[in-house]
Amino acid sequence: MSQTMIVDRPPASRGSDFAHLSERIKQAGLLGRRPGYYALRIGLVVAAYAGAWAAFARLGDSWWQLLVAAALAVIFAQVALVAHDLAHRQVFASRKPSEIAGLLAGNLGIGMSYGWWVDKHTRHHANPNHEDHDPDVAPDILIWSTDQARASKGVPRFIGRHQAYLFFPLLLLEGLNLHVSGARALRRRGIRHRAAELTLFTAHVLGYLGVVFAMLPPGKAVAFIAVHQGLFGLYLGCTFAPNHKGMPMATDDMDYLRKQVITSRDVSGGRLVDLALGGLNHQIEHHLFPNMPTPNLRRAKPIVRAYCDEIGVPYAESSLVASYRQALTHLHRVGAPLRGDRVGRRP
Repeated sequence: MSQTMIVDRPPASRGSDFAHLSERIKQAGLLGRRPGYYALRIGLVVAAYAGAWAAFARLGDSWWQLLVAAALAVIFAQVALVAHDLAHRQVFASRKPSEIAGLLAGNLGIGMSYGWWVDKHTRHHANPNHEDHDPDVAPDILIWSTDQARASKGVPRFIGRHQAYLFFPLLLLEGLNLHVSGARALRRRGIRHRAAELTLFTAHVLGYLGVVFAMLPPGKAVAFIAVHQGLFGLYLGCTFAPNHKGMPMATDDMDYLRKQVITSRDVSGGRLVDLALGGLNHQIEHHLFPNMPTPNLRRAKPIVRAYCDEIGVPYAESSLVASYRQALTHLHRVGAPLRGDRVGRRP
């Protein structure tokens, strides 16, 4: 598996619908870098990361450490969101500083193989919600279509019957899955900078476990790790769940603009939602222009929405709660063949 940086050069043939939209976005100046924004954002995340571990060291042997674990879960998710922007070259224009910062944030910061994740995420952006090409809708544990349900075996078949009810509990394992999947990927050759990734990933794992078990007795240490990793996975999963789950699946005859817009969903809300979801609530704009800096996505939204209305392309937006409801309803419906339902009932 090779690490492919997300260069983000979508097709824009002369006269295409996307080309016309892209010209409007360029005229609005929304593709320019935002160094001040990222300097402040990364600085605050680094300060919060360091501050949380300083609080951990100061508290020592105490059950209050579980509050620190919860805070670190939020901070780890924010580090992951920064790594996401780095992979899309929203922060730095060139490849090298993006890779270095991504390795530090991903491998060393949160114990995620940056190279493995970049490869996976690049394939997702190329074919969002495509059953054959998007790894995010592969039937590994959950199933995303009735065809997958009928073909499912083993764990996906067992879970698929009631996956809508199990979705959020399963997200508690997403942090662990991130670490395990990264470790498995690093055992294989082909990832760029594999030696550096292995070194940084190992440093994180040994440092994390060493510090936690050195400061806390075994019972509290295990509780700390369970709360931290569980809430980290839940939070991270909740930032991605509203984006495509329950939206139409992509087909091979879609052009670039329709493939990105029709399969994506925006989440309404103010600046607090932007902060909590790392800008991924503007999913349609992000998928159309992956290297657009996060703070510009909100400004691009009215331009994109107006253009979609002009050319008759459906533009989906809902509240955060409604987006989860739609995703869960979809999961319940596609699991109907496994329950013997003729029509999937609402969960």
